[in-house]
Amino acid sequence: MIQFPSPNKEIIDRRLDIIQDLAALLPGESLIHTKEELKAYDTDALTAYRRVPLAVALPTKTEEVAAVLAYCNRYGVKVVARGAGTSLAGGAIPQEDAIVVGLSKMSRLLDVNYRNRTARVQAGMTNLSISDAVGSDGFFYAPDPSSQLACSIGGNIGMNSGGAHCLKYGVTTNNLLGVKMVLIDGTVLDIGGEHLDAAGYDLLGLVCGSEGQLGIVTEATVRIVRAAEQVRAALMGFDSAEAAGAAVAEIIAAGIIPVALEYMDRTAIQISENYAKAGYPLDVEAMLIVEVEGTEEENDATLREIINSASKHGPRNVRVAQNSVERNAIWKGRKATFGATGRISDYICMDGTIPTTQLPYVLRRTSEIIASYGLRVANVFHAGDGNLHPLILFDINQPGEMEKAEAAGEELLKLCVEVGGCLTGEHGVGIEKRDLMHFQYSAVDLNQQMRARAAFDPAWLLNPAKVFPLTARIAA
Repeated sequence: MIQFPSPNKEIIDRRLDIIQDLAALLPGESLIHTKEELKAYDTDALTAYRRVPLAVALPTKTEEVAAVLAYCNRYGVKVVARGAGTSLAGGAIPQEDAIVVGLSKMSRLLDVNYRNRTARVQAGMTNLSISDAVGSDGFFYAPDPSSQLACSIGGNIGMNSGGAHCLKYGVTTNNLLGVKMVLIDGTVLDIGGEHLDAAGYDLLGLVCGSEGQLGIVTEATVRIVRAAEQVRAALMGFDSAEAAGAAVAEIIAAGIIPVALEYMDRTAIQISENYAKAGYPLDVEAMLIVEVEGTEEENDATLREIINSASKHGPRNVRVAQNSVERNAIWKGRKATFGATGRISDYICMDGTIPTTQLPYVLRRTSEIIASYGLRVANVFHAGDGNLHPLILFDINQPGEMEKAEAAGEELLKLCVEVGGCLTGEHGVGIEKRDLMHFQYSAVDLNQQMRARAAFDPAWLLNPAKVFPLTARIAA
């Protein structure tokens, strides 16, 4: 079970004074503090853990964020930034002595520069709404996590989110050009901008993926990409997970980089098909979803290469979408898998990343590990870059099952590190993987990371008790 630090009793006792002070810094209806209202903010997508915060501030502009942070810094109040609350690693779960700063009211598109192919947005704007805003002009925002309908850009930056199309276009850090960020003392920084690279230290690279521990991002400048002339998708079914994994490794080794290369096992296929009716094959053990883009001739040639590479591993069937309706159905099923799984079972979604050459072995070991705990798993993940998302199914009403699921998940993450991968690909560390950080990093590595964090937030008020083990201390 994940542990939380004991709350600061002095801060708890000052709750009413803190609420009164914050109310003076924010416009009307921008501060939530009643017991009933606060319940909506006591967890994120890691719903097994909950903590009711001291209060929730909902600023409408950067200056209000700065005022709240400066106040909290002055009086030693912890702060947890929150976007849409879709973090699967517990990155936005608060503490009882912390203020949540929610950015949902800061959701505007501020500027689009088609000549430079950039968009400037507030951090509370949802991922998908950027593509919606520029789509009519033939552009889109490439990172596309499964929660893109709800998740916000600020959260994407905090966790360095990816998605199905990250194989070709990269994750958030590859599509982020600049941020406006508020430090814990209220200082507002502008890092990067519309240009490709800034001089000096790569502060933007440090901020992206820092999980809200260096400051609160209020605006972002992101790349937008011109849409391809044509997009094609295909399905390939296999008789075993190992065969599908080997096909992925074969495709990547051949130097073929499709836009997306996704994996689903039999359990995930059945769960998704029962909900989305996407026309998935139900007689296979595993399935790959492949997407390519370009001209019609380019797509035909690339699909032939992919199918030829995969054919070495005996696909049972291959189906190429003939039109946009069939393509959309394929992706509807893939995108709906997490939600469809939640309809039938409690689950923990893991997020380890491995070399693609290790896919066959890791998929086999995953099945063995989950079976050893008497549980089931639905595998659905970004196969092209080895970003695994095993959904470990359990029944929270059965005593001990959640603990079994967590223990199984810990073994899977350790397996990822053992084969040359890492603990997280896009969900972040949060509280879920916090106590495994010492398994991937040495004491020297962790110390250097913590020293960098403390340079921005010496009192460790921003998103505390996340990322680093509770017992970790900065060495001199």
